[in-house]
Amino acid sequence: MNKDYVKLAIAPIGWTNDDMPDLGKENTFQQCVSEMALAGFSGSEVGSKYPRDPQVLKPMLDIRGIQICNAWFSTFFADGQKEKTIDEFVNHMNFLHDMGARVIGCSEQSKSIQGTDKAILEEKPCFTDEEWQRVADGYNELAKIAAGKGMQVCLHHHMGTGIQTAEEVDRYMSMVNDDVYLLFDTGHAYYSEGSQQAMLAILEKYLPRINHVHLKDVRDEVVAEVRANRLSFLDGVKKGTFTVPGDGVIDFRPVFKLLDDYGYRGWMVVEAEQDPAIANPFEYAVKARRYIKETAGI
Repeated sequence: MNKDYVKLAIAPIGWTNDDMPDLGKENTFQQCVSEMALAGFSGSEVGSKYPRDPQVLKPMLDIRGIQICNAWFSTFFADGQKEKTIDEFVNHMNFLHDMGARVIGCSEQSKSIQGTDKAILEEKPCFTDEEWQRVADGYNELAKIAAGKGMQVCLHHHMGTGIQTAEEVDRYMSMVNDDVYLLFDTGHAYYSEGSQQAMLAILEKYLPRINHVHLKDVRDEVVAEVRANRLSFLDGVKKGTFTVPGDGVIDFRPVFKLLDDYGYRGWMVVEAEQDPAIANPFEYAVKARRYIKETAGI
């Protein structure tokens, strides 16, 4: 891959988990960003321990050679919370813009079960036709707002949400305008669809509309346990559903080849939430960085 086109980041969720604050509560913000830099990454997404004042945060990252590339934003359009979502989006967008990011990764969280005790593989929500239209209209509006700042909006397909499966991604992408993009997540695509082939099919189909990539590996044996015991998303995370690239079942070489052949320009972000007491965050960051250099050449 061309290092002038593709930059590598890592998410802080391997150090401290925003959905389960007890996971990694002992790890400080300074430790997190220092270890990101030491492992060889040049970018980061934003975690709950990050200062939200750009004048405070930016110098702390600059000295370590780390740039903010994105930060999770929850939308609630299907639930009818359009005005509240847009108000909060504008503040979020302005923060990211001040930090130098140009992509805003969003997830439609209406009816989401990802933070509940519901069985992740059996009880995911589904949207009605009316809810789908609200989501599409909402994201089209977000894209227009972001364009005014020279930024782009992308949808993070995610386990436990109304936009999880390949079919749901298809429906979403067919309803939104061309200036709404997709955040492609290898781990969630594999977890949802159950195979490398199906995961790659989503990537290949939407290459022109993908502006941000999450690199996440999956452990098949944990997914099997989640399915057999009707476990929740977070139960699976604690047991190790996800890991860093090169440590699970996904072969990332065809992922990198598809992106490279298309001429992808943007960030690839290692985002593999695990229990840091079991999977040392720095050790796994180094492992991921080494694997990406060996397989993507950057």
